[in-house]
Amino acid sequence: MPQIPTQRIIEKLDEFLSKNDYESAREHLLYWLKESENMGDNRAALLICNELMGLCRKLGEGENALMFVERALRTIKQMNIENNVGAATTYLNSATVYKAFGKADEAIPLFEKAKSIYETNLSQDDARLGGLYNNMALALVDLERFEDALSLYEKAIAVMATLKNKEPEQAITYLNMASAAEAQYGLEDGAEKIAEYTEKAQALLDIGKERLDGEYAFACEKCATVFGYYGYFYYENELKERSRRIYEGA
Repeated sequence: MPQIPTQRIIEKLDEFLSKNDYESAREHLLYWLKESENMGDNRAALLICNELMGLCRKLGEGENALMFVERALRTIKQMNIENNVGAATTYLNSATVYKAFGKADEAIPLFEKAKSIYETNLSQDDARLGGLYNNMALALVDLERFEDALSLYEKAIAVMATLKNKEPEQAITYLNMASAAEAQYGLEDGAEKIAEYTEKAQALLDIGKERLDGEYAFACEKCATVFGYYGYFYYENELKERSRRIYEGA
């Protein structure tokens, strides 16, 4: 049976996204989702549903994102792959959608399923584990389960610390920890912890200050506003300048 050309689909999607052409990206994915379902290619349909839920989340389209979550979870059951790593990635993506649209309580069971599968099947230095721990912790903060969140943030940092050039990811996690401390204690009572976490994040970002890759530029851009929020205006501008230099150089 002929299969959907998933690699070419993703390459074309990346081309649209690189131009911020979100409507073309949506049309592209919806076309191939219909083709996948018509051809009975559940593997491709699952991949495309994951991309669509991510796109809709990025665009703030909660109803559409949740629709593709349901379609993806239904496809997993049809494929009878509930306990493999690919399914776990879908659980993680689905949980992230729930969290993004104010449904953290519904996200946690999916995070737990992904966590169980990842921890059973992946090595302890796999970056996917770090991403899972970080995203699950964000949902736990929403539910005011601060100690559980802190434990997962620490696990995320431990995973990323074993990998090369993952200092920006560690920095983002430390800034998430600062936000969690603020949520738990308030700005005044949490000031010491917030300062500790932001200083650690700055030190990690400065390790790569000569980097010229897009991954580092994105991290600088993402972290800059958080530093600005906590009053580190000079460093906020420095990170924005690093990001600008990289993007313009590219």
